[in-house]
Amino acid sequence: MKTMLCAAAAIGALTAASAAQAQTAGDWTGAYIGGVAGYGWQAENDGDESIVFDTNLDGTYGDTVRTGTGADAFAAGFCYGQNFNPTRAGGCGGDEGGPEFGVRMGYDWQFGNIVAGVLGEAVRTDVKDSVTAFSGTPAAYTMRRDLNGLLAARARVGYAVGNTLPYVTGGYAWADLDRSFSTTNTANTFTEVSESSKWTDGWQLGGGVEHKFTENVSLGLEYLYTRLDDDGYTVRASGGPAGGPFTSVNGAGTDFNRTSDEFNIHSVRMAATYRF
Repeated sequence: MKTMLCAAAAIGALTAASAAQAQTAGDWTGAYIGGVAGYGWQAENDGDESIVFDTNLDGTYGDTVRTGTGADAFAAGFCYGQNFNPTRAGGCGGDEGGPEFGVRMGYDWQFGNIVAGVLGEAVRTDVKDSVTAFSGTPAAYTMRRDLNGLLAARARVGYAVGNTLPYVTGGYAWADLDRSFSTTNTANTFTEVSESSKWTDGWQLGGGVEHKFTENVSLGLEYLYTRLDDDGYTVRASGGPAGGPFTSVNGAGTDFNRTSDEFNIHSVRMAATYRF
């Protein structure tokens, strides 16, 4: 959050300084290529996320996994993040962010002070999103997403003040995700029912400011919010002692799934651009 506020303040300061100059709009029409580098992190807004269960394998989640005495096997609860210990006492570690870097190309058209354009972008990133369940065994069960890369196609609209261009941007995003499961339970067998790697999609929205230092070279600062839709990752628990919690309803086992399909990412980036 502090990083996002600092980025917003920096963008606002640059925009205010540009407006104060009251310069005549420069020439922004044309094609460009460039590179971006920055940092991305998981939005901490899924704190109520948990893992849900399908004990009779009918495709409907929300069943209670019960012990031999009828008690809720997961009464110990859930936490947002990852835990490498079998009990919840130690809490869960926060999800990790990481550096981002990539390339972009696009084209702008200028109409007076208004500049409108389109761009395509490919970015390498490393952001993680996890949720952990705890059984009374005790044991921990973690489902995790890893964002490896993003492809994006966005529009942007800005107001040119001389050689400075504050703008807003938004568009479509495709993401390369790896999904994984880990547990401290060694009594049962856990099998991925769905693919661990997949491409998914979503959208991006943000804003920034770009400044020309020469006729062809510009630098910019940008903030982006990305929301991705990731669903369908299922893990099945089977085996173990006869009549155990995961096989007492259906001998084939119990399916695990996450309650939230959303993967939300904040990014702050610097951009260097060459204009033709």
